Amino acid sequence: MRRKNSQTETDWMEALSSKPVTGRGGQRQQPRSPSERLEPARAPAAAGRGRVDASQNPRRGRTTFGLLNGALTVLLVFMLMAGGLGFTAKYAFEAPGPLGHSTVVVVPPATNARGIAERLEEDGVITDRHILVAGYYWDRAKAWLDGAKLPNLRAGEYEIPKNASMRQVLDSLLEGKAILQKVTIPEGLTSFQIVELLNKQPDLTGEIKDLPPEGSLLPETYKFSHGTSRPEIIARMQSDAKRFVAKLWDSRSSTLPFKTSEEAIILASIVEKEARNERDRVAGVFLNRLTKHMRLQSDPTIIYVLTGGKGNLGRGITKAEIESKNEYNTYQIEGLPPTPICNPGRTAIEAVMNPAVTDDLYFVADGTGNHAFASNIRDHQRNVQRWRQVEREAKAKAAADAASAAQDQTAGPGVALDMPGVEVTQASATAGQADTTEPVPPDPTEATSPPSNAEGSTSDANSGKSKTGAIKSP
Repeated sequence: MRRKNSQTETDWMEALSSKPVTGRGGQRQQPRSPSERLEPARAPAAAGRGRVDASQNPRRGRTTFGLLNGALTVLLVFMLMAGGLGFTAKYAFEAPGPLGHSTVVVVPPATNARGIAERLEEDGVITDRHILVAGYYWDRAKAWLDGAKLPNLRAGEYEIPKNASMRQVLDSLLEGKAILQKVTIPEGLTSFQIVELLNKQPDLTGEIKDLPPEGSLLPETYKFSHGTSRPEIIARMQSDAKRFVAKLWDSRSSTLPFKTSEEAIILASIVEKEARNERDRVAGVFLNRLTKHMRLQSDPTIIYVLTGGKGNLGRGITKAEIESKNEYNTYQIEGLPPTPICNPGRTAIEAVMNPAVTDDLYFVADGTGNHAFASNIRDHQRNVQRWRQVEREAKAKAAADAASAAQDQTAGPGVALDMPGVEVTQASATAGQADTTEPVPPDPTEATSPPSNAEGSTSDANSGKSKTGAIKSP
């Protein structure tokens, strides 16, 4: 029995020793001790596989995935925050504003978006200047992507309604919905007077350095926004005048004796100063006289020189001034003066370009706002006498009214003239009245200069227009 066991142990030892033991590189290696023989052998490496690459390290893969996952998480959180902020900003941008009542704000020229937003926030028009600026640049970005013209904020004076949202405020500034001011340029003013008028407009800016040429401005009502420059208004007036004159010149009467439109404007300026009504017929009279080489004999041409083109004379012109020789005095020169004497309006220009067809050579005021026309000197002299009678009657009435007003003042406050015991003595209607006797106009075969009245004047001191007609005798 013991022997059998010994054989079995021997067989088991041999079996163990028959197992191959491998080392590094797959080489066969013998066990170094009996105990090593008892350890199980390592499995051989799979065919075609060697040492594990460091890049395929599972630990390193897990680290890369973690970093990517963290970055995506941060990006998602950022996007959610940006979306929330955008929604909040959009809501605030379109929500009703803080204004409890409508107001007017002024945006000065050359102010950037930030400056405008700060001013609006200070004035209580908006709640957050940053949101308004962001909305402005957002609109510009959208326009750029669409290939449209980039919107710009415009200077001006704006009326902001009650509770206006920042969207409404920005739309007003981008579209230029400014409050429009206006300035009316009366017909017949000189360039000097027009510049003075523009200088008195507080909503205009800038300085007019050079006086515009006489007759180059078109009198009109011009609208402008707050902060518009005065030179810009002058440029608009000149541009409108050029277009208007060019259009009428192309459709002018074929009978005009003018070679250029500038000559027509010179005559239009005289018509403008001479007449308010019946301008086409007055223009016809002047054109008839030019055709017959008769002097125009227009009082406003003398006044223009006496005042230096700065306005009305404030008195009548004298006989010495009529006889004074200068290039504007149409009593002394033939034809037209060298330049216009004012800036004529549309009606006067139209009247000269297409005058009435008439054989009249003279005209004089008739006391009704119109004129009495005549084709010969004798009829004209009768018309002049009628006008002088109208003048005498008007002076007498004015003197009577003045005397009545003086009596009312001497009665004392609170005293009625019809009270019992109050006696009123009527003053003479001619008291204090100057002698209005005027000489009869001379015979046309004698002197060619116009007759002067008792005061040595032939023009209306207030309007600069001739009382007896600018045209006296040929």
